[in-house]
Amino acid sequence: MKILVTGGAGFIGSHVADKLIEKGHEVVIIDNLSTGRKENLNPQAKFIQADITDFPAIGKIFNEEQPEIVYHLAAQIDVRKSVADPLFDAQTNILGSLNLIQNSVNHKVKKFFFSSTGGAIYGDANVIPTPEIYKEYPLSPYGIAKLTVDKFLNYYHEIFDLNYISLRYGNVYGPRQNPHGEAGVVAIFINKMLNGEQPAINGDGRQTRDYVFVEDVARANVMALENFDKAGIYNIGTSQETDVNELFSEINKNFGNKFEEIHSEAKLGEQKRSCLDFSKIKNELGWQPEYDFPSGVKKTYEWFKFNTKIIK
Repeated sequence: MKILVTGGAGFIGSHVADKLIEKGHEVVIIDNLSTGRKENLNPQAKFIQADITDFPAIGKIFNEEQPEIVYHLAAQIDVRKSVADPLFDAQTNILGSLNLIQNSVNHKVKKFFFSSTGGAIYGDANVIPTPEIYKEYPLSPYGIAKLTVDKFLNYYHEIFDLNYISLRYGNVYGPRQNPHGEAGVVAIFINKMLNGEQPAINGDGRQTRDYVFVEDVARANVMALENFDKAGIYNIGTSQETDVNELFSEINKNFGNKFEEIHSEAKLGEQKRSCLDFSKIKNELGWQPEYDFPSGVKKTYEWFKFNTKIIK
């Protein structure tokens, strides 16, 4: 099938595009390269540099390419940036998404796959691991925007019969992740350590996340396409909590434990716990994570070790 992948030059999007091409699909990638990298692009994909908030450009792409399937991964992904500039976050993550959804309806796209968030949508849940039926209480504009798009997809499904799946990810990590900025602590710590810099853990380091390896996430996206009759929302995680102190210790093992555990001031308003129940997608689509945290960290470390020139 002909598949349009937004954000296909990005961290997760490029892995998804690779998996789809491996399965024999024709892939067209849209990316504005604001955070994506040309080095991540699969050479077998057609690449169009465009911004999802550019309404005429996206309309033209749909007219010319006529995709059968849309995978929407392009986003403003930094939670802290969304707090600092919620208008920009909403413009990209809500209006940009609506632009794609409306074009998908107009051009009779067979199915729309959305990369949402489980880490930011549920807030500090009192049910751990958190299932999809738990009441969403996002604590950031980023989480609010992702939840808004989930609700719009349900609306378009009910009113216009748009078939869709929304995948709510835990904290995704792995090769190709951007090690600069505030998001992606695994990549940030590994990159700093490879450059001989001492990473600092925010606060007491007891804040937990559900770290899911990017190859498992890409595989979930492909399995969602193969289960074409399924629709709705699915968590993608490991149902395992890992705090930042444990994360640092696991990464440090790859450096012979030569780095000290150093703490800095806590970030105001940082979510305390996040962990996703993936039993729904396991039961309905047959997906479950294949990588545990140590093996995922090891593979991520090895990629960064041999690609430090690319990511500097």
